[in-house]
Amino acid sequence: MTRQQLLKWLTPYRWLLLPVLGIGLGVPLGVVLLSDRPTPSDASIDSPIPAPSTTVAPPIAPSPATPPSPATAPSPSPTSSPTPTAPPALTPEQDAMNRQNIEAFLASRPSIDSLIDMRVAISEGVSSLAIRTSMQAVVFDNTGKQLQTLEAGSTYTAQPVGDAIQLNSSRLPKIVIIDPSPSGLFYLGDRGYRGRLALVADSGNLWGINIVNMRSYLYSVVGSEVSPNWNMEALKAQAIAARSYALTYHFKPVHPAFDLGATQRYQVYSGIAREADTIRQAVDATSGEFVSHRGGVVESLYAASDDIVMEVFQGRGMSQLGALNLANQGYTYQQILSNYYPGTEVGRIEQDMD
Repeated sequence: MTRQQLLKWLTPYRWLLLPVLGIGLGVPLGVVLLSDRPTPSDASIDSPIPAPSTTVAPPIAPSPATPPSPATAPSPSPTSSPTPTAPPALTPEQDAMNRQNIEAFLASRPSIDSLIDMRVAISEGVSSLAIRTSMQAVVFDNTGKQLQTLEAGSTYTAQPVGDAIQLNSSRLPKIVIIDPSPSGLFYLGDRGYRGRLALVADSGNLWGINIVNMRSYLYSVVGSEVSPNWNMEALKAQAIAARSYALTYHFKPVHPAFDLGATQRYQVYSGIAREADTIRQAVDATSGEFVSHRGGVVESLYAASDDIVMEVFQGRGMSQLGALNLANQGYTYQQILSNYYPGTEVGRIEQDMD
């Protein structure tokens, strides 16, 4: 895909473009794999969203301003400028209000997790899907052209017809994206999801891919993997392990059309069903943090118990119950992660504001 084609594709979704990201450790971002990846059963379908680049581009330096030529340069004024006066000191009430405004501004900024999109296969190779949305949704093709709208609450049946999609009575291209707006939800059957739904028809099969930001993705994954009633330090450790695991697939997807699946083969993703306030707190408190080894992102494997970690991962991974036990003993999430991933540290993805 050429740069012009990519820009044309992204035009309707300008808010998808990632800002320049930097790594808190100040070293190149790589991926450290601890096990063999699952391989997809079919790698022939096209990608509804361009896969992310693993290269972190430097910011573009501004061009230096051209100084005025001697002939056009303004003459200095003979009048001296007045001496600036210091601003008046703030009263305690004004200072407190100023601090509150600053804190409110910082809290209103999107977390770094909300700027990273994951492509999660939530239905793979099925014969049909029942779809509805909580708000009116727009259907686009893969060039960004609007095809139709879906009414809120109405159920639509999507079926593959060769390499095309039949959506109720409408015949659509092989790749479409359903966007219920940033505040809306879409449903496959009775299960609700945030983000957008990409439908891909291939050889008589239909694929449903949820394009969702990392923040919402982790709200579901952490709530699906552990109990929201757990010690907060254990929840934070789980959030970082899940984010680190997801990042390895974000930068090295298992399939051209999606980053990873939604089942236990990867990590469980259940849409909005398992979200909880404590889970949101753990995810947001660790926004952008991942398990790092020499600046790379570690594929942070984990399982329910030490026995399963030893049997399945040869001891290389985190025991979720073990993490809870350590948290109840007073361990911080950093200490828990260091215990289960020796030689690693917690890195952080940060937005480059320059």
